[in-house]
Amino acid sequence: MVETYKITGGYIPLIQLLKALNWVEHGGEAQAVVVAGLVKHNGQVDYRKRLKVRPGDVVEFQGKSVTLTE
Repeated sequence: MVETYKITGGYIPLIQLLKALNWVEHGGEAQAVVVAGLVKHNGQVDYRKRLKVRPGDVVEFQGKSVTLTE
């Protein structure tokens, strides 16, 4: 299932996005799944906890996918 998520301000930190989508319960869990390589950014595994996700980017986690919009 592909969702869209609207952001303002140009970007959202990856960890904050995972929490906002309720894909994780808290920031510690978000950091853990990113460091473990369970999150894909634009089709590639990305281990950066502070990654700035921008409109047009696609984030995937546990079979879910979201495209960011402005």
